[in-house]
Amino acid sequence: MKADLHSYLKGGRGSLLWKLDGLSEYDIRRPLTRTATNLLGLVKHAAAMEALYFGLVFGRPFEQELPYLDDGAEPNADMWATADETREELVARYRRTIAHADTTIEALALDDVGRVPWWGDEEVTLHRVMVHVIAETQRHAGHADIVRELIDGAAGLLPRNDNLPQADEAWWLDYRQRVEQAALDASKRGN
Repeated sequence: MKADLHSYLKGGRGSLLWKLDGLSEYDIRRPLTRTATNLLGLVKHAAAMEALYFGLVFGRPFEQELPYLDDGAEPNADMWATADETREELVARYRRTIAHADTTIEALALDDVGRVPWWGDEEVTLHRVMVHVIAETQRHAGHADIVRELIDGAAGLLPRNDNLPQADEAWWLDYRQRVEQAALDASKRGN
């Protein structure tokens, strides 16, 4: 069971990282939603999550201080990259937090217990933490998928398996128009 959970976590991590491939510095930082969701910020946030949940929770702190997680840090400081934080730096940090998390996952049994201070010091098992972090990572990989599609149209699950119908641009344009028309037709009927 732990191997299955770990596999899903690794899949979400990979999906999140590949959304940065081939994009400019501007595009990976662009805030494309009202809440400023951006690709590099999602990676920065995922690194923080892994460092906290697989580090602090189990008394195995990550070796690097993450000042954007301190009590006095600006709200959402882990959700965007400053101009001084490079792609290479943040991706490397994420890879280090992944390695640290993997060491924790390998060292502990699923029923080993930790404590989550930001959940009121609640006692949790590695199993519960893995499920939580998988859900969060996959959720943010989904955000990244949408943001990436807004940037350049690239979409899908993995670089070699986009999990989308194999169709040309004309098919997608027609499909989108049919979905738009259905929305317009439904709106005419009212609630």
